[in-house]
Amino acid sequence: MFFINFAYFFTSQNELVKITFYFLLLTGFIIFSSCADQPGNTAVDAGKSPLILPDYTDLTIPVNIAPMNFQVLEKGEAFQVVVFANKDVKFKVSSKDGIIRFSERKWKKLLKEAVGKELEFRVFAKENGQWKKYQPITNWVSGSTVPPFLLYRQLFPGYESWKEMSIMQRNLESFEEKPIIQNSVAEENCVNCHAVNSKDPSNFMFHVRGSLGGTFFVKDGDLQKFNLKTSEMENGATYPRWHPSGKFVAFSSNKVVQQFHSAENKKIEVSDLASSLLLYNVNDNQIQPVVFENGNQFMDTYPEWSPDGKYLYFCRAPQIGKNYAYSDIHYNIYRVAFNENNQTFGKEELVFDAAVNGKSASFPRISPDGKQLVFTLHNYGCFPIWHKEADLQSINLSDFSVMPMNVNSDFTESYHSWSANGHWLVFSSKRDDGRSARPYIAYVDENGVAQKPFVLPQEDPQFYSRFLKTYNIPEFSETDFAFNPGTLRKAVQEKAKQASWKRQ
Repeated sequence: MFFINFAYFFTSQNELVKITFYFLLLTGFIIFSSCADQPGNTAVDAGKSPLILPDYTDLTIPVNIAPMNFQVLEKGEAFQVVVFANKDVKFKVSSKDGIIRFSERKWKKLLKEAVGKELEFRVFAKENGQWKKYQPITNWVSGSTVPPFLLYRQLFPGYESWKEMSIMQRNLESFEEKPIIQNSVAEENCVNCHAVNSKDPSNFMFHVRGSLGGTFFVKDGDLQKFNLKTSEMENGATYPRWHPSGKFVAFSSNKVVQQFHSAENKKIEVSDLASSLLLYNVNDNQIQPVVFENGNQFMDTYPEWSPDGKYLYFCRAPQIGKNYAYSDIHYNIYRVAFNENNQTFGKEELVFDAAVNGKSASFPRISPDGKQLVFTLHNYGCFPIWHKEADLQSINLSDFSVMPMNVNSDFTESYHSWSANGHWLVFSSKRDDGRSARPYIAYVDENGVAQKPFVLPQEDPQFYSRFLKTYNIPEFSETDFAFNPGTLRKAVQEKAKQASWKRQ
């Protein structure tokens, strides 16, 4: 049927005719072969849902998220994914190895058309010449946008060295990732504890520890270095949270130690020997203690402001003695009223008693509407990233009832933060391999109920199986922070502006 007398064309005088014919012939064969390698109506029902990685199934996803590429883990020599929105076919993606990558242009157009609707992905796999069709994968597209940027600290998951450490920024609407600061420009010192004010996205700060130590603030677009530790302070400023006004930052001041286990399944514990709360006035470059009656009897850490700025929440445990057992240290959640006008605090009140059940609470984070507080619950101590049992819990601030969130796994969940619109929660989870934390994002509905979370999309669906570094302290951001290496090098080398101490 396809036999051609090629001799005629080799003897023809018209080279243009020969070239044109060969082109059309080749194109015809390609089209024929391509059409023949489609699932068609002969595909047999596999009788199950396809196994894909990452698990992008049964999700609520934001309208502006980057393409959620995935790998089909079923057997086959050819694969195809047909994408439907509102029952209409939008496009198809074919693959020889099961790696499904979506065009960014088509993906963005797809999500805009599918707001408030279901997306359907029909997966086909060809094995031994026979196409199989799997049960559809469905996801729902929310019109609520996720903040365009995500900040996180990236480092190897061990505790031996911080030689390679950086604070990174990822564009959630694409796959663009860039460093905000790499510790290679700071004599390989530790860079950590970045914080963004969700009420004013231009408010940004981070710490550098070591020989070039200091606290860096973005002020009027410039990066400026400060020394917040004064002679009156036993320990330096550690964990920060911005006051919504942008005028203040609450810090905990911690004396942190690492302890090592002999048990094979538990390598390290990080503990406080002492901690207290500080208030930093950004405009005056002045720092003051948050003084409580009998405050020296407690360790106070992990501050968090209410969205209206009228309360400061924090975690508290009894002050340990010399012969303490780290497994007996349990933190509860407290709050105290704050008067912004004269920068004074009221009396502490208990919000959640974790210790009564032999548990410990860390990282209180309040939703932008002020209705719920999400925290990490674990067995003991204040550093849950090393605790497999650590889960996220939610406190209803109208009646202080507590419920576990729907986002937890059998491994560590911790380091969470809210989007400014209150519909997206990002957190670090070790559910993939039990070792490296990855950023997971979950939709939270109007009732405060979280939906199934999804891992941060990558251009290569196999990325996380090869990438060893861990993601710590994921924070949403509305601002694109960009500092070139020269600016950073100059900032870390300059003399820090010394904060003054304000007595109470």
